[in-house]
Amino acid sequence: MGNNGISVTGLVCSVVFFLLPLHSAYGDVSYSFPEEMKRGSVIGNIAKDLGLEASRLSARKARIDTEGNDNHYCDVNLSTGDLIVAERIDREGLCGKKSSCVLKQELVLENPLELHRINLHIQDINDNGPLFNEEMIDMEIGESAAKGTRFLLEEAHDADIGQNSVQKYTLEINENFVLAVDSNTVQLVLEKELDREQRHGLKLLLTAVDGGSPQRSGTVVIHITVLDANDNAPVFSQAVYKASLPENSPLNTAVITVKATDADEGVNGEVTYDFGHVSEEVKKIFSIDRPRGEIGVIGTIDFEAVSSFELRIKAKDGLGLASYAKVIIDITDVNDNAPVIYLKSLTSPIPENASPGTEVGIINVQDRDSENNRQVRCYIQQNLPFKLVPSIKNYYSLVTTGELDRELVSDYNITITATDEGSPPLSSSKSVQLSVADVNDNPPVFEEQSYKAHVTENNKPGASVCSVTARDPDWRQNGTVIYSILPGEVNGVPVSSFLSVNGDTGVIHAVKSFDYEQFRSFKVHVVARDNGSPPLSSNVTVSVFITDVNDNSPQILYPAPEGNSFMTELVPKAAHGGSLVSKVIAVDADSGQNAWLSYHIVKSTDPGLFTIGLHSGEIRTQRDISESDNMKQNLIVSVKDNGQASLSATCTMYLVISDNLAEVAELKDVSYDENNSKLTSYLIIALVSVSTFFLTFIIVILAVRFCRRRKPRLLFDGAVAIPSAYLPPNYAEVDGAGTLRSTYNYDAYLTTGSRTSDFKFVTSFNDNTLPADQTLRKTPTDFADELDDSEGSPKVGF
Repeated sequence: MGNNGISVTGLVCSVVFFLLPLHSAYGDVSYSFPEEMKRGSVIGNIAKDLGLEASRLSARKARIDTEGNDNHYCDVNLSTGDLIVAERIDREGLCGKKSSCVLKQELVLENPLELHRINLHIQDINDNGPLFNEEMIDMEIGESAAKGTRFLLEEAHDADIGQNSVQKYTLEINENFVLAVDSNTVQLVLEKELDREQRHGLKLLLTAVDGGSPQRSGTVVIHITVLDANDNAPVFSQAVYKASLPENSPLNTAVITVKATDADEGVNGEVTYDFGHVSEEVKKIFSIDRPRGEIGVIGTIDFEAVSSFELRIKAKDGLGLASYAKVIIDITDVNDNAPVIYLKSLTSPIPENASPGTEVGIINVQDRDSENNRQVRCYIQQNLPFKLVPSIKNYYSLVTTGELDRELVSDYNITITATDEGSPPLSSSKSVQLSVADVNDNPPVFEEQSYKAHVTENNKPGASVCSVTARDPDWRQNGTVIYSILPGEVNGVPVSSFLSVNGDTGVIHAVKSFDYEQFRSFKVHVVARDNGSPPLSSNVTVSVFITDVNDNSPQILYPAPEGNSFMTELVPKAAHGGSLVSKVIAVDADSGQNAWLSYHIVKSTDPGLFTIGLHSGEIRTQRDISESDNMKQNLIVSVKDNGQASLSATCTMYLVISDNLAEVAELKDVSYDENNSKLTSYLIIALVSVSTFFLTFIIVILAVRFCRRRKPRLLFDGAVAIPSAYLPPNYAEVDGAGTLRSTYNYDAYLTTGSRTSDFKFVTSFNDNTLPADQTLRKTPTDFADELDDSEGSPKVGF
């Protein structure tokens, strides 16, 4: 059977055949039909061909017998008499390469017994293709074989016969061999010399084709091995090799493997590798594996130093034939260089009044890496009034973003940070010291809004009064403060005659000695000016308060001597104890406790008769007046202030115990002779005046009492007042200070001039005060026997 895959059944069905019954003289019958007919196929009607009745075949038990052990290939249809195929008939299996293939069968009939020979002539169909004994034919041919050399091939065989057997051969087209076929052999003819280095071997397809229909074929592969001759140098797989290598690659990193082949075999084809002409520096960085051609790293690779290498590689075979190739190694950048910041220029110091946007510096940033690894972002910290503005290439301008104030920040430490865009990113920083130059933009400011100075009167000229301090946050001359006093007047006098100020320290000194009794306070204005250009200034008010010193003795207003005459008080003989006799009135120009006065009787004619109020100065009787008391009573009163140390003044009070003026006139030494004539007139006038005054006073008392129901009392019991004419020019009343009380009131004075007797009628709201009092003036000699020489006149201490 062939290997072309065409089924026998298909061939049988496609063949139009006819059966030729062959009759022999002996009654044999022959049929000719193709092989491979299907079972049940009708070969012929044997009953008809032998002249038998088909209806009697069954009764006569017609059957096909074979000779010997032949297979039973056909059978008889007892109903129709048809001879049909019983088994598959393969001509090649039955007859092989015989040109005629006949199967002999016998038809046996009974009743009567008949025997008929049947010859079946099997016809060949093309059901087998050509076949070769082997699937591959191996041949070895040296590359030195000459053109025209023939090589015998094994033929193909075909089980079919005749036209269905092998009719021709074809060879796959190639440039080296052609096919030569004659009646007996099939040969390969070398048409072109072989080159083992070009082709180590050839595979050619040989095809055998039969002449059947459909046509069948068989193939075999001819494998030709070309034997080597040492005629080739090594050849690199590439003329130029390219590799990429990251910088900083570790040692023994494999870069690339070069490959060279030698078309020869054996020793002739063994290739070793080495560097061609390269520098010693390259040999320190790269090595090559001689047997394998692998190039590796043995040194440090820095992209920033060399970005690519070009190596010449030599491949040599065993007999010294060599060839060369080029290896280009591109070094790829690794982000191993941080940016470097260069300060190209810096304006320092910068004026604090520089406007926003002022350029103060130029920064250049460089990164030795490449591509993204050298893309740099530059920035500074956020809390500074500066920013970086990108300029050309890698330059940045450092500019101000706001107002500068040297007084707040005089120096800036600007940290500039540059970060590249590598992975991971690298960064570096640089600190820039920038100073702010001062501008005179701040006036001096005093530490206090106003100053108060307390100076004790009678101070020494040049003494320090107080100190003012002004601060100017500016620098050097802009912050140097000079003090001065604004021109002005105090009570019409230039202020410069009172105070001066130290221009450097601000210490204020008194130019003169102050007197509390002249003025108690005043104000000056001090100016603080800096040395800037233009200068700035501010001023402050300094209030100077003069503190009192006890430098004034008490001044006795009553009794006040007029010339050589003294006031004389009349004391009724019926005066009871505690009755108000008179009052010593004194003032003190000082203030405070320096003006608190106390009254003391330092000497008296009768020490137990009179007493004086410690702070009021009121002279009262301590007991009732008796007949035995001396008519003339002299009191020496001392008035002291409360200062440290205390100052005092004394006065003499003359008292006459009498109920009428007549008794007074009888005193032999009451007055000088030349005044006696006038005394009588004065007494008459005094009596009339006192009577009139008394009546008026009663009316006033009634009116005052009526008014008290409507408004507070203004007059108090036992009060005695003094006219303002008795007060010193600089005296100021201080309530409770012990000087004067406004509740004392002197109603009238009767005076006849110097060395004459004056009568004073005093009214009092005290129940113990006498209803009427009379005063007369006497000369100092009237009571010379009662007074010491040293106490004859009042003293005022200062």
